[in-house]
Amino acid sequence: APQKMTVQDAPRAFPTVDVPDHAHYTIGVVILIVGITGTLGNFLVFYAFCRSRSLQTPANILIINLAISDFLMSITQSPVFFTSSLYKHWIFGEKG
Repeated sequence: APQKMTVQDAPRAFPTVDVPDHAHYTIGVVILIVGITGTLGNFLVFYAFCRSRSLQTPANILIINLAISDFLMSITQSPVFFTSSLYKHWIFGEKG
């Protein structure tokens, strides 16, 4: 039966760097601020587009498409990266 290869079997496959704890927390706080700002800002863009008939032009549909994409990225990725920064490792384990 073939053996399962682990990170320990190939130490150079995934290089790591030891960083101080405060760097993890600082990055986590920055990611949280960016996530909150991105979520609120893009929601407001979408809200303004839906409420104002003068903004509903074909050219602005591209802007709304970008705002929706960025909104979804903010609400799905920021919490994961923030939590991983607080725990100082990837929280979903080896398979994730």
